[in-house]
Amino acid sequence: MTSSPRTTPLPRRALLTLAAGLTLSAAGCSAGTHPGARTDAAASGALAAPSRTSAQSALPLAVLTGQHRLRLTLTSARRLPHGAVTLRGTLKNTGTALVIVPAELRGNETAVLRNGPSLAGATLVDFTAGKRYYVLRDTDARPLTTTGLSQLDPGETVPVFLQFPAPPPRTTQVDFELPLFDSATITLAK
Repeated sequence: MTSSPRTTPLPRRALLTLAAGLTLSAAGCSAGTHPGARTDAAASGALAAPSRTSAQSALPLAVLTGQHRLRLTLTSARRLPHGAVTLRGTLKNTGTALVIVPAELRGNETAVLRNGPSLAGATLVDFTAGKRYYVLRDTDARPLTTTGLSQLDPGETVPVFLQFPAPPPRTTQVDFELPLFDSATITLAK
């Protein structure tokens, strides 16, 4: 399997639009139920997180079981016009004890590690083209995924999103992989 670059150049206008959207979205977000614990997650997830109505009514694309009684439910995988794929879903603590979100979920890249807890360790694998796609980063090496996930209370569910470079149009299915979780094959919507 050949490796693709960790980031895919996006048109400057798309990056500026995304940055402006994240900034505006962050201004209207609250910190959640744990003061200070979800500030980054709320800001990052506000732009791409599903609404409660759509998350509850949509049939999941995949349900992945992870360590520490965590469950990741993917509800949408959509290609975007600017050459990216956005995955949306929820991360839930299905146990009866507080869970510290494992550091392995953010991957091991030095530039990403300094941005704190995230889901940046996730990848999409395109077996048709023989490529692996990593979570996109902005110009400051911040991953384009939910960040700030430090802990989850028993039964707590948080919305999550991840953005990846889009595989070629002929690729309709990819494997989603996240450290410490099962993998799943998902279909990309247009």
